Amino acid sequence: MAETAVLIPALNCGATIRAVVSGARRYVPDVLVVSDGSTDATVAEAMAAGAQIVAHDRRRGKGAALLTGMRTLAAQGVRRVLSMDGDGQHLSDEIPILLEAAVAQPGALIIGARRFEEITVAPIKLFGNRFANRWVEIACGRALPDTQSGFRVYPVRETLALRPRAHHFAFETEVLIRAVRGGMPIRSVPVRVHYPPVAERLSHFRGFVDTVRIIFVVLGLIFRVW
Repeated sequence: MAETAVLIPALNCGATIRAVVSGARRYVPDVLVVSDGSTDATVAEAMAAGAQIVAHDRRRGKGAALLTGMRTLAAQGVRRVLSMDGDGQHLSDEIPILLEAAVAQPGALIIGARRFEEITVAPIKLFGNRFANRWVEIACGRALPDTQSGFRVYPVRETLALRPRAHHFAFETEVLIRAVRGGMPIRSVPVRVHYPPVAERLSHFRGFVDTVRIIFVVLGLIFRVW
């Protein structure tokens, strides 16, 4: 396994995962897909595109899938992981931008900050992202432009050393707060993303439940009880 690998947590992404893996492998040959209890053709499609597969026997959450993938890749000697979603939201052509930033600043957590001004996004989603950004700033004392982006480059060993525990969508928020507190460099770089029409969009983010989870993790970190 090379120094850098792509990590894709996926839940029932059978319709999109082959294209996502193929696009990623144009820039990073080594791709690991963690199927988080998928019940469709996600595993078969990812394998057909050339990805390594790890499969959870049941749904455990995006954070759990990311942790599984990082631990698997760390054991294979990978030092840097680029994470992207399996639904096609993150554009493979933007991968070099993230990797260039990671090479320029080894050991840093690189965040692909979405250019919301270039796409059509529901007002409630924009509000939710800004709301989360503000609470992360309160928790760690640093303003970041897109705290909810899952398009990132993680230094594997350093990230696992933060001991993140959130198993769902709160994982990415928790890692940011712990990284800032732990002195890990963080750099945000603007990237393009693709949002299909609402009727075609695949999302496993459960508005109320996952928002509450994120709030509890942030509050727990603010009060040092998490």
